[in-house]
Amino acid sequence: MQPIIKNLTEKKLIGHFLEMSFIENKTFQLWNGFMPNRKKISNTINANLYSLEVYAENHFDNFDPSDSFQKWAAVEVSDYSAIPEGMEMLIVPDGLYAVFLHIGPASEGHKTYHYIFTEWLPNSEYTVDDRPHFAVMNEKYKKDDPASEEEIWIPIKNRN
Repeated sequence: MQPIIKNLTEKKLIGHFLEMSFIENKTFQLWNGFMPNRKKISNTINANLYSLEVYAENHFDNFDPSDSFQKWAAVEVSDYSAIPEGMEMLIVPDGLYAVFLHIGPASEGHKTYHYIFTEWLPNSEYTVDDRPHFAVMNEKYKKDDPASEEEIWIPIKNRN
């Protein structure tokens, strides 16, 4: 499973987030709160859903699964002219990303992340950068379907 290295141009997102940790995972609550309200976002670019994690700087240096981070449920928008009540904006800045294709049910996603962080990244010329991590779920995403697909975007920078 080799990634495609992409240069991301800034993305404007609208959604909402919850503070959580890997031990205290609130992803289900996050998406349950977001999905009924996503239609209130009027200036979406497409139907893709974004699941983002915003970690504290150097979160992965001494990884602790109980450390908290922000997890977002969001969509991409053309501008911030209309932010529905209860929603917030998030800018994903320009930068280099390693993009992996996860094929399989969402419940198996941990296997892809394990490969990325224990095999691919340590053996690559890159290290994790301090920008949002995210998954893009388009029309090929079907949660529990073995043929489901989602893109996993990991922010990277050259090792120096």
